[in-house]
Amino acid sequence: MFLTVSKRLEFSASRRLFVPRWTDSENLVAFGPETKAVHGTGRNYVAHFVFTGPVDPTTGMLINISEIKERAGKVLGERFDHKFLNKDNSKFRKLPPTAENVARQLYLDLAPLFSDVDAKLAACHLMESPDRSATFYSDGACEGNYWFEFSAARQTMSPHLGRAMNRRLFGEASSIHGHNYRVCLTLRSETKLGETPLVRHDKIDKCIRSLRAELDHRYLNKDVPELKNRPMTTESLAGYIYERVNAFVPLHRLRLHERDDFFAEISDDDNVFLGIRMPFYAAHRLHAAGLSKTKNAALFGKCNNLRGHGHRYLTETTIGGEYDRKSGTLYDFAALQAAIRESLAPWQDRHLDLETDDFRDMTSTGENIVRVLWPKIDSRLNARLVRLRLWETANNRFTLRRTL
Repeated sequence: MFLTVSKRLEFSASRRLFVPRWTDSENLVAFGPETKAVHGTGRNYVAHFVFTGPVDPTTGMLINISEIKERAGKVLGERFDHKFLNKDNSKFRKLPPTAENVARQLYLDLAPLFSDVDAKLAACHLMESPDRSATFYSDGACEGNYWFEFSAARQTMSPHLGRAMNRRLFGEASSIHGHNYRVCLTLRSETKLGETPLVRHDKIDKCIRSLRAELDHRYLNKDVPELKNRPMTTESLAGYIYERVNAFVPLHRLRLHERDDFFAEISDDDNVFLGIRMPFYAAHRLHAAGLSKTKNAALFGKCNNLRGHGHRYLTETTIGGEYDRKSGTLYDFAALQAAIRESLAPWQDRHLDLETDDFRDMTSTGENIVRVLWPKIDSRLNARLVRLRLWETANNRFTLRRTL
């Protein structure tokens, strides 16, 4: 298993996407209308700093999240926050501050500051806007994400199955209904990008406009000819959009959100994934039995409150496995929901340390909670769990992945 801990921090900055040695028309093609903002245009950025490493058996922590906040916050304050990046940060005097380049620079600035701990910075993920984000990884790879939305009606069904079977598989969803879909297109580069963007603005813009024209405000089963003979499921629709985008630009991954809490994902190796988010409410106290009262207070701060405190925990369960092309399904949706709900039920509205057996001898850190939860869900899903995420708060995320 591969465990990561992510800390979310925010900063605000202005920037201009512009390469001085290029002509105005070349900049416009590469970066779009924003390049005309001579004095910069602003963004409220959200940065996620992702760490990996061993979990301390005494404290139950991979890294002290307060340390991430303190060290990363200092760098953000001195070099990024409330700055005009092109002028106030020397790294962007010639290099355009695209989401990918800013994510890369955040990684380069932060990684050396954690050389004194066992945990290592694995990635920096940067959200520039609801429609643009990027991730820079420790191996030098970089991903750019482009989001877009469309609204459409559909019947969840497969033309390869009879009416009775469709009704049994999809229930009420086999009737006409609608969704506000949200799509994330992920492109990837294994080499340093530099001046040239991951994909030119004119190219990705044309691609997204074409998809919206084809899918938005359509009855997908009838109005889109290429979908008439395909199963109309979230998995199948994600696969179709992947094929369409990949014809424009080489696509690494596509995620299709049917709802905020449910998505299908397609990767460039043809793997199909399904994800569901589900919350639970619980209390806990961060306290390590092997440490003194003073050390616990110093390490965990207010989270060491004697009577505990609580969270609305949010889980995200992602499964993989064999995709059935006939039905267009990866896994029975109702069964997937039930497996997650059953796994969370013993913790719902409980004090994890005092009212469950799972944390009587283990500190209920986010790292330990996600590790304890994994086998509970995986055993109910025939070992098809590939990724499990846990948000303790909007700012603190813990992720466990199955390694091949």
